[in-house]
Amino acid sequence: MRKDGDFFLNYIRAMGKPLVVMLCAFTIFFSASSVEVNATESTRKQLEEAKEKKQQSQDALDNTKDDIVEMNEEKSSLQGQLNTLNNQLTEVSNNLADLEEQIEDKETEIENTLAELEAAKKTEEEQYASMKKRVQFIYEKQNFVLIDMITGATSFADFLNQNNYIEQLSAYDRKMFLLYIQTRQSIEEKERVLEEEKEELDDYKVKAQAEQSRVSGLVSQTSGSIRQYANDISDAEARAQELEDQIKAQEADIKALEAKLAEEMRLSRLAAGSTWRDISQVSFAEGDRYLLANLIYCEAGGEPYEGKVAVGAVVINRVLSSVYPDTVVGVIYQNKQFSPVASGRLAIALAEGKATAACYQAADEAMRGYSNVGRCVYFRTPIPGLSGINIGGHVFY
Repeated sequence: MRKDGDFFLNYIRAMGKPLVVMLCAFTIFFSASSVEVNATESTRKQLEEAKEKKQQSQDALDNTKDDIVEMNEEKSSLQGQLNTLNNQLTEVSNNLADLEEQIEDKETEIENTLAELEAAKKTEEEQYASMKKRVQFIYEKQNFVLIDMITGATSFADFLNQNNYIEQLSAYDRKMFLLYIQTRQSIEEKERVLEEEKEELDDYKVKAQAEQSRVSGLVSQTSGSIRQYANDISDAEARAQELEDQIKAQEADIKALEAKLAEEMRLSRLAAGSTWRDISQVSFAEGDRYLLANLIYCEAGGEPYEGKVAVGAVVINRVLSSVYPDTVVGVIYQNKQFSPVASGRLAIALAEGKATAACYQAADEAMRGYSNVGRCVYFRTPIPGLSGINIGGHVFY
């Protein structure tokens, strides 16, 4: 492969300077245009993806804020319902308290009425017993009473008075007995009415307790819903804050990508007007082979051999381009160009001599000027929309 390259180079030299100049100009123009396209395509794609992700985050934030507004409205509505229910519960509780007080009063009144009824029954029984004894005495001793009235009377008028007295006493007994019966009946009726009223109040109490239980359940349920909405709103607000922070970070990423894109376009424009050296013009320093082999190990240690050669070729392509440093050390340690440098993996590999025989062989091929990726000066893991030369797990552009 190297012999073919030397033959082609000698042939061009034999054709003369004009042809060389023309071919170099053509090559520079073509390669520079390719570098400009490939150099910016990855960053442009990343920029588009970053803007799309930011828009997705913004849409999610808008939706979350809409959800928060709706949940706050629902929470306010539930709070209004809760206030109404609390008022109903207060009213029902007050009514229940009034009913309990009325029932207590009614029970006291019934107890008093029962006491009155008991006293009336006792008086009725006593009066009945007294009247019965007098009636029995008169019936059993009527002859004696009559004789006593006749003999004891001082005059006929006195006899009539005594007889009238007995009749009045009997009439009084009958009157009082009937009065006591009426009193007892009146008290019994009063007791019956009080018992009915108490039963009615008990029914009201049961219904009031059921209503109190129902409204209390609604209050508990509504309060639970309000708490749940409050928790959901808190979670949504936290999500909104996370999205806002995410959008800020994405905006920062977009600015960084825009700056990176501008820088790559600047480098691409520089490359378009720059020249490329021939590998024969490069003087490699001692240690370049060791450094390049270990970088290849870090970047493509798990890749096929062609991938290792391609990574080495990218480094050497940069050395050959006037846009980048003209040494292996300068290219590899250029700021923010190769991730193993920033992460410290390259330093570890260098300290421990991690490069394999295949890595050294790939470094040797690249340092001889062989490239299986043309003049590509970038590589990365493939992403949608990025075109280039795919080798293993990398795309070279």
